[in-house]
Amino acid sequence: MSITLESIRRCFEGALPAQIATCALDGTPNVAYLSQVHYVDSEHVALSFQFFSKTRENVLANPYAQVQVMEPVTGLQYQLALQYLRTETEGPLFEYMKARLAGVASQTGMSKVFRLRGSDVYRVLDIHCTEPHAQQDKPMPENRMPALRACVQRLAKCADLSSLLDELLAGLARHFGIEHAMVLMFDAAAGRLYTVASLGYAESGVGSEVMLGEGVIGVAAGQQTPIRIAYLTGDYAYSRALRDRLGDCEKEIPFPGLAEPHSQLAMPIVAGGRLLGVLYAESEQKLRFTYEDEDALMALAGQIGFAMQAFEHNGESVDEQPGAPAPSASDGTEVAVKLYPADNSVFVDGEYLIKGVAGAILWKLLRDHAQGRSEFSNRELRLDASLRLPDISDNLEARLILLQKRLAERCPFLRIEKTGRGRFRLAVERPVRLEGNA
Repeated sequence: MSITLESIRRCFEGALPAQIATCALDGTPNVAYLSQVHYVDSEHVALSFQFFSKTRENVLANPYAQVQVMEPVTGLQYQLALQYLRTETEGPLFEYMKARLAGVASQTGMSKVFRLRGSDVYRVLDIHCTEPHAQQDKPMPENRMPALRACVQRLAKCADLSSLLDELLAGLARHFGIEHAMVLMFDAAAGRLYTVASLGYAESGVGSEVMLGEGVIGVAAGQQTPIRIAYLTGDYAYSRALRDRLGDCEKEIPFPGLAEPHSQLAMPIVAGGRLLGVLYAESEQKLRFTYEDEDALMALAGQIGFAMQAFEHNGESVDEQPGAPAPSASDGTEVAVKLYPADNSVFVDGEYLIKGVAGAILWKLLRDHAQGRSEFSNRELRLDASLRLPDISDNLEARLILLQKRLAERCPFLRIEKTGRGRFRLAVERPVRLEGNA
């Protein structure tokens, strides 16, 4: 093929409808509109299968088709000669197309009609431009390599997970112009993701949770595939649905997402075939994220995954010195900290702070502090059976970052301060009364 699929990927954004022509065994032609043409790789595309139509009947009997797509900026039209191979009804490709179709359907008011039954995979036999001379003058796609390079250079200087997250979000803002983003870590034991860092929101939402399969983040995590949505869709939005579901639940932290994200991009963070988290970006602007953004951020997510994997056990101190005596608390008003052992929820003066492993860690630190300690190490936490850290991928560094940020936002008189490699201090500036016996 003289024209490559990569060079016409913008034709597959869904901004303009495609047309498909098929033929019955007796030679009768049929032409219909297509909801979605999806780029799979350099040799394959997938078409949305939604109805048991004449098109479907023809393709199953005679597996060849012609599809016409249009580039939304230049108006150039391309004809693709295709050969039908198979239909996928589950898995990463199906879920990606299902999410994108929901966005296209919401744009056309067809959300109740556009339901994906399957993803029909075709081999591309040939690509023809209807105006070959004009095709030579079309603008080149935006080059995201300089932005990717700049971000990778920032990440290469990081020595721990905390600085990695800070530099990642700063790089997205400066080099990609992304205004709203977050990083979520995966808790395999609980089957959910929790927010550890965010960019551009009034409330950071650190500690907020997303279940696998919930919204674009949960689907991207569950299928370990990137998902990009270009239009507002209620099917894959978070803010309203999550806030309605949480209601008055006092043990949940509100998700920080935009109320109406018109563009969403979720990239799974994977290392060694294992899901570590999700990098998520969103915008109130339609068609904000392009294929070029998706490619660059997927590569960036891969770099993040390898760095996270390297940091997992690299934070343990090599010098296990005994903890120093805890400094005496100030004469401020006493604060009551209560633990609910059922889920290790911690409340401070009646206000919910944190739960789960992070809650258990905080309770241990406060109990030890009451006994005269203020210095701790990651290693001792990892070896403490009472915290019930998972045997594999305990994400201790991420849980400490989560706890540190929640304390900074809600309880500034309690601080976790890094004192060295794999070591930190608990600073307590008000008298604390512990309520609970776990």
